[in-house]
Amino acid sequence: MTASVIASPRIVVAEPDATEVVFTAICALADIPSLGARIVERPGHPEGRIAVFRTADDRAFAVRDRCPHQGGPLSQGIVFGERVACPLHNWSIELATGCATAPDEGCTQSFPVRVERGVVYVALG
Repeated sequence: MTASVIASPRIVVAEPDATEVVFTAICALADIPSLGARIVERPGHPEGRIAVFRTADDRAFAVRDRCPHQGGPLSQGIVFGERVACPLHNWSIELATGCATAPDEGCTQSFPVRVERGVVYVALG
């Protein structure tokens, strides 16, 4: 497999409240399987890894790779629509918000994502 070339490793976006959000290039969208995920390692970070998901319609989302229920690895779950099913106990997690759907309760952190020119950028915070 050929490594993807990423033209710009970071982009900065000005928000309406005059703050700036820095987005870091993660990979090409094509490097994430449709209805699958890729992991962003954050060595030494207390919140752990981030899972970046690709939906069937090529939208990208990023959430902490930890189910709010019992910490299952969401990156190993099944993506359907804009949700992922936790592989441990089948909790359904909204990819846009990181929140479980009813009747379950709880959220994992979500991260802003942009796709520009086929490259996935995530605001790692």
